[in-house]
Amino acid sequence: MKVFRGLPNAASRAACALTIGNFDGVHRGHQALLARVREAATRLGVEAAVMTFEPHPREFFARMAGDLSRAPTRIANLRDKLQSLENAGVDRVIVEHFNAHFASMSPQDFVEKVLVQGLHVKWLMVGEDFCYGAKRAGNVATLVEAGKKYGFEVEALPTVMNEGTRISSSAVRAALADSNFALAAQLLGHPYAVSGHVAHGKKLGRTIGFPTMNLRITHKRPAISGVFVVQVHGLADKPLPGVASLGVRPTIEDAGRVLLETYVFDYNEQCYGKVVRVEFLKKLRDEEKYVDLPTLTAAIERDAQQAHDFFTAREAQASSATDRI
Repeated sequence: MKVFRGLPNAASRAACALTIGNFDGVHRGHQALLARVREAATRLGVEAAVMTFEPHPREFFARMAGDLSRAPTRIANLRDKLQSLENAGVDRVIVEHFNAHFASMSPQDFVEKVLVQGLHVKWLMVGEDFCYGAKRAGNVATLVEAGKKYGFEVEALPTVMNEGTRISSSAVRAALADSNFALAAQLLGHPYAVSGHVAHGKKLGRTIGFPTMNLRITHKRPAISGVFVVQVHGLADKPLPGVASLGVRPTIEDAGRVLLETYVFDYNEQCYGKVVRVEFLKKLRDEEKYVDLPTLTAAIERDAQQAHDFFTAREAQASSATDRI
């Protein structure tokens, strides 16, 4: 899969079947849409393409208004989004920098300069509520008319439902905010996880008996925060149990930097630079600021014990189910 930061240059442009959206989480609704794009691309003999945005447009407008709390929380980092798009059979992804210039484009300019000249679109699929151009002035109806003029076909994908509920990024965020990982997995089509390269940290965990594996979170508003029971993929031939904290580490630093710190039980090998995937199983508590390091250490000990108890109970339940077969 080819990834472009902004529109491809003239030499890299190719006819495509395209869809446009934020694709945060690449949930089952997105997957249905991407499957249709893949089918159209194969039928037309062109590449399957996705245009997505960084930052999220609502985050851009929230920053402009000086109130980041109005921005949506982020389900997935860019790495995980791109991997999900590749898994769906996408050939090329255009990561468009959403800025003041892009936000001010008229619907006409968006069609001519982006879709026709920049991407050579032959077929386009969007959601039923898709809007484009400055002040969201363009919609599916105007896009259909533009397609007739410039020679590309437009389809709108009906809403995808899950047991009577619309599948959307907002629904996934709500499930994660409630720590309902089972519902989030239903909506996503897979367990919720965060991946990344293991980075060096301050190594404070080593001094208190809990060495952690650190993944940097580049966005400021992750969809979850707190302390969790997790399992880690990518370190061994099976997922390894652990406990993780995702947040701003208020006891250690107060710089607003978001970090995912994972203590993997009984694992002492060097893993810096490895790509791992941390799967979230259960929330234990919210992040807290402690008065001193001994109090923090005691809290981590309790968290680790609760996580151990979770895995022990799960193994017992699995053994019981096997015995009944």
